[in-house]
Amino acid sequence: MSYGLNIRKEAALDFAAVGALIHRLDPGIIPFRKASRCDIHVSGGEFNVAANLADCFGMKTGVVSAIADYPIGELIAERVRAMGVRGFFKHFKHNGVNGPNMATVYSDRGQGVRAPVVFYNRSNEAAAQLKPGDFDWASIFAGGVRWFHSGGIFAALSETTSEVIIEGMKAAKAAGAIVSFDLNFRAKLWNIWGGEKKAVEVIARIVDNVDVLVGNEEDLQMGLGIPGPEVASKSKLDPSAFFGMIGRVVKKHPKVKIVATTLREVHSTNRHSWSAVAWVDGKTYQAPTAELDVLDRVGGGDGYAAGFIYGILTGRDPQEAVNLGWAHGALLTTFPGDTTMATVDQVEAFAKGGSARIQR
Repeated sequence: MSYGLNIRKEAALDFAAVGALIHRLDPGIIPFRKASRCDIHVSGGEFNVAANLADCFGMKTGVVSAIADYPIGELIAERVRAMGVRGFFKHFKHNGVNGPNMATVYSDRGQGVRAPVVFYNRSNEAAAQLKPGDFDWASIFAGGVRWFHSGGIFAALSETTSEVIIEGMKAAKAAGAIVSFDLNFRAKLWNIWGGEKKAVEVIARIVDNVDVLVGNEEDLQMGLGIPGPEVASKSKLDPSAFFGMIGRVVKKHPKVKIVATTLREVHSTNRHSWSAVAWVDGKTYQAPTAELDVLDRVGGGDGYAAGFIYGILTGRDPQEAVNLGWAHGALLTTFPGDTTMATVDQVEAFAKGGSARIQR
C-alpha cells in the first residue's frame, strides 16, 4: 500500500518523536481535594505513541525530549527505557529549589456522572526551554528513520518549541521519514504567549512539513484556522462534519495525504461509544462502533494513533489500519495510565471482531 506516501521499508528507527515528557499523578476515583495517595504515570502525547508502538507492536522507537537531572527526571527516564523506547535527551541541571522541572499533570478518573478533572503544573518546565540546535539530528537519524511525529501541546509550550519541531521535521524528511503531527489544540497553553492567532501562524509553518495530520474537527478549526463544517454532525459518532472539512484542509495544506481522528460519545465517565475515522489519499474510512466500559480514558487517542501508524508501517490496507488503531485505543482505556498494556495479538483479535470471553 502507498497511501500516497513513500514509506521506507527499513531503518534503524521505525518511529521517532519529539515532545515533552511529563508525569501524571492519579488518585483513581478519589478527587484530589480528598486524595491521600496517587499512582504515577509517565506520559506525553508524543512519548505515548512511541511507547505504544514499542511495547505492544514491537517496533523500534525513540523519543527526543528534555530531562531535568533530579529524581523525577530519573523516574521518567527509567519508564522510557522500561517501555522499550530509546531516549535522546537534552539534560537540564535542577537547582534543588525551583527547577527546571518535569511537568506535572494532576488527573483523577471521575466515576459515573462525575467527570474526570485535569489540571497542571508546567512552571519552569525543562521541555519548554528546548530550542533549535539542542539536538544532533544527523546523529539521531544516522541509521535512518521511517516515521517522525510531534504534537500541538509541545508546540504551544514556548516560542522556541515549535522551532525545534520544524528543525526535527526537516531533518527527518531528509532522512526519508514520513512526518505526522497531532494538532492537540490547547487554548490555555497558546494564550500564555500569543493566543489563537499566533497558534494558527505557528501551526501553519509546522504543517507545511507534514504528511499525516491527527485531529478532530475542533482541532482543525482552531489549529489550522479553517472555518467550521457546512454540514452539522448528527452525533459525536457522525463523521460527516469531519470529512466535510477535509477539502479545506488539503486546499490550505496540499502536502497532507492523511487526516485521522477518533470519535467518542461520552454517556458517562465509564461508558463511552467509540469509533475512529481517516481520510487517506482522497478516500474515507470508518471503524465500527464499540461500547466501552472505561477504566481510564487518558491516552485513548494516542492509542489510536499508534495502532493506525503500525498498520500503515506494516503495509495494511487503510481500513485495516483504521481498525487496528480503533482496537488499540479501545483496549488502552481498560488499563490504568496513559500507555499500553495490550499485546499485538489482543489488538489484532479485537480489530477483527474479537470478544471479551475468557481466554483459557
